[in-house]
Amino acid sequence: MKKLFIVLAVASLGFVACNNDSSADDAAKKAADSTRIADSIAAAQRQADSIANLAPKMDTLPKVDSPAKTPAKK
Repeated sequence: MKKLFIVLAVASLGFVACNNDSSADDAAKKAADSTRIADSIAAAQRQADSIANLAPKMDTLPKVDSPAKTPAKK
């Protein structure tokens, strides 16, 4: 009976020692996912900023009724 108890105790220690700790893996996956999400948000923001910068800030061509008329031909 003692031998059986010792064998079961050693086997249970073996199972406990080989326990797969997935909490460290989950934390690493969550950190990688949050970094990936932050990077994709930053890329979308850069793209939106570049599109906004493509629009001209002011019209560079003089209008017909504007004081900045083209020089008259001689």
